[in-house]
Amino acid sequence: MSPEASRQEISLEDLRAQITRLFEHPPERYSEGDVALFGQFKSALNNGNVRAAEPDATIETGWRVNSWVKKGILLGFRMGSVVDQSVHASRLPFFDKATYPLKPMSAADGVRIVPGGSSIRDGVFIGRGVTCMPPMFVNVGAYVGEGTLVDSHALVGSCAQIGRNCHLSAAAQIGGVLEPVGALPVIIEDEVLVGGNCGVYEGTIIQRRAVLGTGTILNRSTPVYDLVREKVYSATDTEPLVIPAEAVVVAGARAVQHGVGKEWGISLYTPVIVKYRDARTDAKIQLEDLLR
Repeated sequence: MSPEASRQEISLEDLRAQITRLFEHPPERYSEGDVALFGQFKSALNNGNVRAAEPDATIETGWRVNSWVKKGILLGFRMGSVVDQSVHASRLPFFDKATYPLKPMSAADGVRIVPGGSSIRDGVFIGRGVTCMPPMFVNVGAYVGEGTLVDSHALVGSCAQIGRNCHLSAAAQIGGVLEPVGALPVIIEDEVLVGGNCGVYEGTIIQRRAVLGTGTILNRSTPVYDLVREKVYSATDTEPLVIPAEAVVVAGARAVQHGVGKEWGISLYTPVIVKYRDARTDAKIQLEDLLR
């Protein structure tokens, strides 16, 4: 491929086909054209034109995995060599893949990155009005919607999808997933509040306007008990854990009913839905808007 051809923009359909082909049939050495192709793919990630997962009303969970996008992200790791990206050689050494430096940003992007050690990797979409409180980290492939607040010590993992006007409170951990490429990443829909020290992992979907109380952990292994609707939500071999819209989830416990666990009075952690959002809930979290 000539330099002129390598700079030519291609359609998303062609981008998908070429990224997939390059991932599945890696050459002995990547050409300038291959590097340019990955550059166009990463640009599409940065501007939100491609996503690791996206809304799809035809699917029961409401979300579709784009496996080819994950392949493109993994391609970047395979293609890149480790280089010195240090801000200061002795005070702040930084060595990482040349394909994934820090995301280039300016004040014109409309994103607040408060001083103090936050990092956003290249290949991430960050919507206007997002606030990043130090220190926080957003990994490659993630999508963070407009007006969201990512608080101190929070992590947005690889390919995680965060909606608009969410609050990821201090030390919230939103797990990432790159492999297997067909696995659904964690999805946090619009206007969700994730409390401090929460952890959301393994492709869990938090539907819009839900609230996770401090210390709530959600994954594929632990069922969620809905005291309001008298239901139990859990992941299956083929479907993720889904937290209903507007649910208020807190960390709870359930007693062991059998064997020595019962004899010893042991209880196991479990998330519990204690209510659904109402005016009182909205009043308690309304102050979060002042920080945006």
